[in-house]
Amino acid sequence: MSQTDPQPPPASRRKEIKHIFNHYASGERSLHATGLLQFLQREQSESEANAAIAENLIDKYEIDETERQNRTMTFHGFLRYMESRDCCVLNQQHTRVYQDMGHPLCHYFISSSHNTYLTSDQLVGKSHLFAYKSKKSKRNAGKCITAVVALTQAAHSALRRGCRCLEIDCWDGPDMEPIVYHGYTLTSKILFKDVITTIEEHAFEVSPYPVILSLENHCHTTQQQVMAHYLTSILGDKLLNTSLDLTSTTELPSPQKRKVKVAVELSDLVFYTKSVKFVSFSHSGESQQFYENTSHAEKKATSPEFILHNTRFISRIYPAGSRTLSSNYNPQEFWNVGSQLVALNFQSLGLPMDLNNGRFQDNGGCGYILKPHFLRTHETTFDPSSLPPNLKPVQVLMKVISGSNLPISKTGKAPDPYVRVEIHGVASDCRRMESDIVKRNSLNPKWDASMSFPIAVPELALIRFTVRDQSIRSGNTFVGQYTLPFSSMKKGYRWVPLMSREGQDLDPASLFIFVWHS
Repeated sequence: MSQTDPQPPPASRRKEIKHIFNHYASGERSLHATGLLQFLQREQSESEANAAIAENLIDKYEIDETERQNRTMTFHGFLRYMESRDCCVLNQQHTRVYQDMGHPLCHYFISSSHNTYLTSDQLVGKSHLFAYKSKKSKRNAGKCITAVVALTQAAHSALRRGCRCLEIDCWDGPDMEPIVYHGYTLTSKILFKDVITTIEEHAFEVSPYPVILSLENHCHTTQQQVMAHYLTSILGDKLLNTSLDLTSTTELPSPQKRKVKVAVELSDLVFYTKSVKFVSFSHSGESQQFYENTSHAEKKATSPEFILHNTRFISRIYPAGSRTLSSNYNPQEFWNVGSQLVALNFQSLGLPMDLNNGRFQDNGGCGYILKPHFLRTHETTFDPSSLPPNLKPVQVLMKVISGSNLPISKTGKAPDPYVRVEIHGVASDCRRMESDIVKRNSLNPKWDASMSFPIAVPELALIRFTVRDQSIRSGNTFVGQYTLPFSSMKKGYRWVPLMSREGQDLDPASLFIFVWHS
């Protein structure tokens, strides 16, 4: 929600928040700092809160000078606080890089795209530079018409969404210029050198951590040499050019080596992520080198044997070839077995990309998420399909209280909204619950829906909130959603921002919830 709105909604519209205010104000017109501190400690689980923190919140959100001097807060000041980032369901400490970035690369989930150059399907879709970036650079100003079309289709670019592994299909082109497109299809073609130029310009705008280029190379030797020339001349010192010392190390370096890494055999340009064919787990255990990675089709990559494999090696998962419309699989299944590069079609909207966006908004949106310890250790016995019978799950209690400023349809009619809360994680944790439907209310619908979820493996769980419209005229249509890792979800009274299907912020649309867990 906006923190700068000078005119908060009247108390009559936010009775649920006024009730909280009245309780901690003990019937007085204003809330004293001591009452605010009690609220922070009892309801918000802010264990480190003290009198100074409470007074700082009053200074930050109360606009009445007399109230501030008295160390008190009016309801409107309290409402500003409750609708601020300080009360967001997402832990704001997780909007910055906070995880240990010194582990080897195979210890991270890495945001990865498939057919990055496409803006729609993989049969006749358009290839465009705007699938790699979202800002229109000056050098492409003359391509404005096609750029606008491509940008609309792509919705958000991969790089600007924190993607750290880009797939580029490379083919021989005319006049010794390698081209990028989905081979043997009617997808349009773009120059390889333009793709690399775009990557050079935008690779590190959002994240400082390495970008892996997964080059699907179909070029003959002469044009491979051209590709190598463009990589070195365009990327310059951004390209990793230091090979591993195999005499002194037996594991991959950490993401703190902040360069572009090339994952294809183009002579000496391959250093850390050389692609090899997967034969079997036993063959990998005996013969695969730690700097070699393998690619796996989605239908062959959910075996529990992958967990031990992925503690040592990087594996890349890609969508089945039968997904001609560039639909996506559920990435959660492959995170559950520790696969690092779970590649999705970023241009395709829906649940899989919502989960991907939710997973990678953690750790500052840098595109690297440290895997749980049980997916990193070589001694792991974790099996997502067979959990120990004595495992005690976390019990999550949630109350979906109300909504605020929900978007209305193009017809201008208020929706009949309801809320669905989903848990995505290991199979036994996956479940969903729904609120009742509120008739024709977008301004401030109230549900007061209590829900309870046991979560056995919270380290892998994602929480997804979805608002849908169940009106007769619309059927059952999507209104907004928000997804975040369970580990990033704050306790207490929190507001949940809503995002459009395209991933755009629908501010000031939000949900108001209460969360507690053991």
